[in-house]
Amino acid sequence: MNPVDVVLIGRNEGARLVAALASVQGQARQVVYVDSGSTDDSIAEARKFGAKVVELDMSTPFTAARARNAGFDALDDPQLVMFIDGDCTLVDGFIEAGRVHLADYPKTGMVTGWRSEIHRDASLYNQLCDWEWHRPAGVIDACGGDMLVRAEAWAGVNGMNPTVIAAEDDEFCTRLRKAGWVLERIPVDMTRHDANMLTFGSWWKRAVRTGHGFAQVGFLHPEYFSKERKRVLVYGLVLPLIIILSTLIAWWLPFLLVTVYELNYLRTAQGLIRDGLPSQEAWRHAGLLTISKFPNLIGMAKFHLRRMRGDEMRLIEYK
Repeated sequence: MNPVDVVLIGRNEGARLVAALASVQGQARQVVYVDSGSTDDSIAEARKFGAKVVELDMSTPFTAARARNAGFDALDDPQLVMFIDGDCTLVDGFIEAGRVHLADYPKTGMVTGWRSEIHRDASLYNQLCDWEWHRPAGVIDACGGDMLVRAEAWAGVNGMNPTVIAAEDDEFCTRLRKAGWVLERIPVDMTRHDANMLTFGSWWKRAVRTGHGFAQVGFLHPEYFSKERKRVLVYGLVLPLIIILSTLIAWWLPFLLVTVYELNYLRTAQGLIRDGLPSQEAWRHAGLLTISKFPNLIGMAKFHLRRMRGDEMRLIEYK
């Protein structure tokens, strides 16, 4: 079967990168680490593990997509490439399972697996991340940045779009599907992730970044994230404006309209419980998901302002 190479990307990941490098030892023909301007010992640690190091030019804005492209380009004769973020560790067995699956299904251009949080219960925000990672196996529309990709498929769509700063993996997967490839999630543990999201402020910034992704990927592919964008506009913009204007009609009307958010909160919690999330967590997560439309809206507005001004698309970091 075709050999597998690994591309790791990171910036100031510290001990997380060391763990990531250790987890891929002996599982890949080549390991490339792409560094986005780290000021810690990331580059030296990568070289200790024998990885080929690519340092991105700091004069151009860093993006995960740009880093993955640079990693792929640094590989010698790639055939199957496992992309992993520097805050993740690879689970033994996934590469072999993915390689077998790709050999058995030649129309499948990419496979992913299950990601989970290393420190799931360190915070409510980590728990929410862990829930987000768990999705059913089978044919999928898109996945996160951890993926095993055919080099032929990657090269055929010219890799990732380096200007997309969030949801770049969704945008890449959309182009893969449009090119005729099948994308699949196999029922195998793939990576362990360290979100290290311990504060409300970090969660808020991540939600702003998510909104930016909704808008930017939606601008490139209008059919994608369409439901997400509509929900953000309804709950983050239209409904608040109606509530404000309703004060001119009757003092009690805003209080009545706020019940729309309460109903949305209840529906969200009930849906999480049906999906198997413990009840206590479901009610807390539903609160975050309900208010997430506001930072999402900020992120969407940020993208369109950048686009109209011709500004560079720069990362929105939450760690």
